[in-house]
Amino acid sequence: MKNFLKVILYKPVNWAAKKFASRPVREKVFSALDALYAEIEKNTGKRGLIVPFDPVKDRFIIFSDQHKGCRDGADDFAGAEKNYLAALDYYYDKGFSYISLGDSEELWENSLRAVKKHNHTVFDLEKKFLKQNRFYKIFGNHDLFWDNDPLAAWHLKDIYGQKIRVYEGLILIPSGGAVDFRLPTTDYRLFLTHGHQGDAQSDGNWFSKFFIANIWAPLQAYLRINPNTPAYDAEKKTLHNRIMYEWAAEKENTWLITGHTHQPVFASLTHLERLFKQFQEALNNNDKAEEERLRNEIRFREKEFTTVSMDYMNMKPSYFNTGCCCFSDGDITGIELAEGEI
Repeated sequence: MKNFLKVILYKPVNWAAKKFASRPVREKVFSALDALYAEIEKNTGKRGLIVPFDPVKDRFIIFSDQHKGCRDGADDFAGAEKNYLAALDYYYDKGFSYISLGDSEELWENSLRAVKKHNHTVFDLEKKFLKQNRFYKIFGNHDLFWDNDPLAAWHLKDIYGQKIRVYEGLILIPSGGAVDFRLPTTDYRLFLTHGHQGDAQSDGNWFSKFFIANIWAPLQAYLRINPNTPAYDAEKKTLHNRIMYEWAAEKENTWLITGHTHQPVFASLTHLERLFKQFQEALNNNDKAEEERLRNEIRFREKEFTTVSMDYMNMKPSYFNTGCCCFSDGDITGIELAEGEI
């Protein structure tokens, strides 16, 4: 019966979520990002931090969208937990600082008490980074609790064993005259935020919160449906990524790194767009073996994407998206800043 209901209800439930939730609006996203960036520059330490770093010596790993739950059928993180823990062990041992870029906890579907109860191992590992001042925590739309609840500070201290601030964004700036990331200048910035700003669906839409809390979460728990695949709501994800790219492309010597969409983007290109670009280069170089390899990979991957940007060959490499740590097959994706490279 459960499998039968899963087949029958999956499409109608997804249709309803898309039908009644709102789409990202370019002007609102631009305005929200501009406001946050200006606020961090003007009042660092309030909504966000300016973090000086040496791009050659300092190392950062950026993960987002774990959506830690309470290990029931609605917990999208459960299948990826093993890989996430292994990754954090690796980056801790290698001396990386960890930036958690929002939606780390799933607090639309779960109570904080339940999330704390079922994630001791994960929090203990994150705590190791914090004890060495190597941990930055950003809030997203699904863990907005950290920003707006008066008891948030108490809960954070209870989880991590010490005081910790949760911010809306970070600006990383090079220090000590370091020149890298392929720029002949030290005047550049890396702007990091979750990426839900200006998106009404994720930034206060009443239907989204009602739908997830009262309809979607119970159905997902019962039917064990995980929508966090690149194909789920891919059109909206692609649109949001496009808007983020357009904002970053207008800035001089600025890279934007976000999460939120669960769709990995590297140097402004999705995986499929990068494959198409590599395929064109193989054609230009008359590399038959590489053409065949890429053709097979494109056939395998293209079902995961609904669109390809018209100008993907000439897009400015200014936008990056971490993807998520809750893909249905247990995969996780993230962004490394290390040894002068992204």
